[in-house]
Amino acid sequence: MRTRNSRFLSAAVVPFLLAAFAAVGCSNSNDPTGPGGGGGAQPVSLGAAASFGVLAGQSVSNSGATTINADLGIWPGNTLTGAPTVTGTTNLGNVPAQNAQGALTAAYNDAAGRAAGSTIAGDLGGLTLSPGVRKSTSTLQITSADVTLDAGGDPNAVFIFQIASSFSVDVGRQVILSGGAQPSNIYWQVGSSATLNTNSNVSGNILALTTISLGTGATLNGRALARNGSVTLLANTVTP
Repeated sequence: MRTRNSRFLSAAVVPFLLAAFAAVGCSNSNDPTGPGGGGGAQPVSLGAAASFGVLAGQSVSNSGATTINADLGIWPGNTLTGAPTVTGTTNLGNVPAQNAQGALTAAYNDAAGRAAGSTIAGDLGGLTLSPGVRKSTSTLQITSADVTLDAGGDPNAVFIFQIASSFSVDVGRQVILSGGAQPSNIYWQVGSSATLNTNSNVSGNILALTTISLGTGATLNGRALARNGSVTLLANTVTP
């Protein structure tokens, strides 16, 4: 039987619970999906693929003054068209490239298999997103404005985007990092192809099932890692 004291305790506790729920819901007022699983996600291990700035399954095509500040690899294909500047090692159809592709497959499956904290869809432009794992069941774009990834002061914070279909970044759009966010801890797992259009500036590791295309002057602060298809470069800078 409820007593007078129990009714008093309930009345006293409820306001505190409501305040707590409100605080959680407002932890990122510009993130309509709420925190994306929080900052507890662990990094995705890239293994033997970690030394590669560009990795393709079939071919790499380059035009213009592209600089890759890391290794370049192709496997099982071995066709490199054009002459990008590669500060690391170029591996065409050899064992290091094969090992890197094996590691990429494992990393891709790891990123795709993580439990998502929230769902996303459409255009990320204008949002400020907290760390965590987010899932899109279709395409994902950065179109209307830039997107900001805010680590909240934690340089180890991890951002994982699970994208079922394509990923595209419009002309001149940027992925802006704040709060100590690091490109090495950002993963764009793409179920088909990724396109970074002219003069866009993107941070993070792109793990694509098929192709990756960088438009003229696009900058990637991360890695372009394509499992089955090709990577196209047009006067770009790629720096893991």
